[in-house]
Amino acid sequence: MQFLRNLLDKVEPLFHKGGKLEKAFPLYEAADTFLFTPGEKTKSGPHVRDGIDLKRTMIMVVLALVPATLFGMWNIGFQHQRAMGTGPGGWGLRPGDADHMAALIYGALKFLPIYIVTIIVGGTLEAIFATVRKHEINEGFLVTSLLFPLTLPPDIPLWQVAMGIAFGVVIGKEVFGGTGMNILNPALTARIFLYFAYPADISGDRVWVSGSYATGWIDGATGATPLGYMASNGTDLAGMADTLHVTWFDAFMGWIPGSIGETSTLACLIGATVLIFSGIGSWRIMLGCLLGMGGLTLLLNAFAPSPDHYMALGPQWHLVIGSFAFGSVFMATDPVSAAQTNLGRWIYGFLIGALTIMVRVLNPAYPAGIMLAIVFMNVFAPLIDYYVTKANIRRREVRLGLQ
Repeated sequence: MQFLRNLLDKVEPLFHKGGKLEKAFPLYEAADTFLFTPGEKTKSGPHVRDGIDLKRTMIMVVLALVPATLFGMWNIGFQHQRAMGTGPGGWGLRPGDADHMAALIYGALKFLPIYIVTIIVGGTLEAIFATVRKHEINEGFLVTSLLFPLTLPPDIPLWQVAMGIAFGVVIGKEVFGGTGMNILNPALTARIFLYFAYPADISGDRVWVSGSYATGWIDGATGATPLGYMASNGTDLAGMADTLHVTWFDAFMGWIPGSIGETSTLACLIGATVLIFSGIGSWRIMLGCLLGMGGLTLLLNAFAPSPDHYMALGPQWHLVIGSFAFGSVFMATDPVSAAQTNLGRWIYGFLIGALTIMVRVLNPAYPAGIMLAIVFMNVFAPLIDYYVTKANIRRREVRLGLQ
């Protein structure tokens, strides 16, 4: 490490004002601060000492995403082994019978190209905007570059990955001024762009198929995900168990078809624990999402036309199917685009949970729901904070006799 430190110190003058490479200073600064702690220190006056900064905050989120990432890679290989072992459309293979190392390696070979394309395209755009604006490359892209691939199916074309992350970085973030200024979550913006631009490659029955049966190799099997099955068949849990060989425990653990990092509720809960105890993610938002989802689900259960209607599906199922857990833990808690006040976080999270069920159950065109709900509430988060703050000021004025 000392060798790297000496090398960076030697070339540093080239990147400062007047140096031959001054326009590339953001690239130098990004490498320097990624490898080493910044050397600047306050010299006088009162100041706050804290062991965390933007870089360490983002790295903590990345660490929280590790369980979902590793499980997602394994699940890609597991779904492949299921299809190859039991024939097209078969889902009989159980996790205990899988070749776990082979599954992980196979999944990594599918996931890493998506991740690398995201890093190259998104990172290049970040560097371009940083160079033009003459500021440092922010570490926020560390999280965006991992979140976005985890929301995608494993067989998505790489050119679509490039288009999606480009849209998310430029339109969802840089046009607002960069990290800390965006009103929308960049990873979600990229995902929703692909969702509406190329719906057949993002959702539906085909997303786990790569190549064709004629070529003799496949990554998954045709057939609906549990969320898609329930949206079409309601609460026919016995039929889903017979058709997809999926139980509630299977869905909770995550060995079901779906986007790469979103299938395992257990992995998301591990990530939530890391975020909450590190103080990075708001537990109020996460719990608010859960309460909003549960509240509206129970209300719809009470008015369901029949016991087998989709409206009769219980909250325990909505928790483990689709991307509700992933979105509630990693997307809704984005500290930039979420509400900032404590009461505002409760309201923000509750409305996300309720809107998710409203979209899932009452609008069959969009069976997922959580991503659309989060982006919608991103737009209203500043308004929620405004009225919460205004109400607090009014209460204080009344208490002090100023009104």
